[in-house]
Amino acid sequence: MATVTYDAASRVYPGADKPAVDKLDIEIEDGEFLVLVGPSGCGKSTSLRMLAGLEDVNEGAIRIGDRDVTHLPPKDRDIAMVFQNYALYPHMSVADNMGFALKIAGVPKAEIRQKVEDAAKILDLTEYLGRKPKALSGGQRQRVAMGRAIVREPQVFLMDEPLSNLDAKLRVQTRTQIASLQRRLGITTVYVTHDQVEAMTMGDRVAVLKDGLLQQIDSPRHMYDKPANLFVAGFIGSPAMNLVELPIIDGGVKFGNSVVPVEREALASATEKGDTTVTVGCRPEHFDLVNGEAKALAKDEPAGLPVRVDVVEELGADGYIYGNAQIGGQEKELVIRVGGRQVPEKGSLVHVVPKAGETHVFSTSTGERLSD
Repeated sequence: MATVTYDAASRVYPGADKPAVDKLDIEIEDGEFLVLVGPSGCGKSTSLRMLAGLEDVNEGAIRIGDRDVTHLPPKDRDIAMVFQNYALYPHMSVADNMGFALKIAGVPKAEIRQKVEDAAKILDLTEYLGRKPKALSGGQRQRVAMGRAIVREPQVFLMDEPLSNLDAKLRVQTRTQIASLQRRLGITTVYVTHDQVEAMTMGDRVAVLKDGLLQQIDSPRHMYDKPANLFVAGFIGSPAMNLVELPIIDGGVKFGNSVVPVEREALASATEKGDTTVTVGCRPEHFDLVNGEAKALAKDEPAGLPVRVDVVEELGADGYIYGNAQIGGQEKELVIRVGGRQVPEKGSLVHVVPKAGETHVFSTSTGERLSD
């Protein structure tokens, strides 16, 4: 097993104006499951391919354990990669596919057979060892690709969107199997996905990338509770965090017909930057529907922000309201989670306020987090 270090590693494609990956600094612990996540074109797959040796590193260095592998060929890095499209040999049996890398390396046949059988037992593939890939389902083929990586006993697993070809139900099932398997084997794993739900449910830590730059690296829980900037706030969470630009007033921000308290330091920091507004984030589950007791700024109007309900999603235990509100003279879409027994009618008007202490405050000009 080994640690993995990206030390200001950059990749610039020939003819490109800016790096695909720009001075990436990450230290991955021995046995850790790290997920690289971000939108298409953010540099996550390039980062993985740099570690695999499939892309050149133009600046900086990459280390696996104590070895500098920056310019080593892939075969000398002691890594195993699981690809999006499985990359199985169609004319070979499952057993031959899983043991092929060991055969090429000159490992004795008896040892190969034993390792393949052990991996098949872990992955529930024993009864399929004699079959060809075309006789397997997508989920089984992905497990064969995993088995091929496991038998090599590498220092690092690399996984490039391995679940994207599976249907929704199978993805949930397989991601649980992969996370459980990784914890059992204890092999350092770097996993790339564009699906932030996958990232949050699988990783010990999550690294969010945008335009080749690392935005934040943290545990899933801490990243959800304290996103470092507007991009992370809007990207992590499903449904996404509501982000609205609000004017600063004495003691807080004006939210419809109510004042939402904001930390004094956050407001002072915004004012220093010359901002007259801040961007306030509130997750769908952190809104309250207003009752008649809430305090209102204008006595003749209900407290909170009026939201016209456009779409209602009833999920049983709870529901989501998708609605529109007028904020600063502009129409803004909001998503609000409500209890499954309190779902309002489509087309109705509800008033909402953020729960105390559950708002996130960001600089409107720079996007950085201002609240603790």
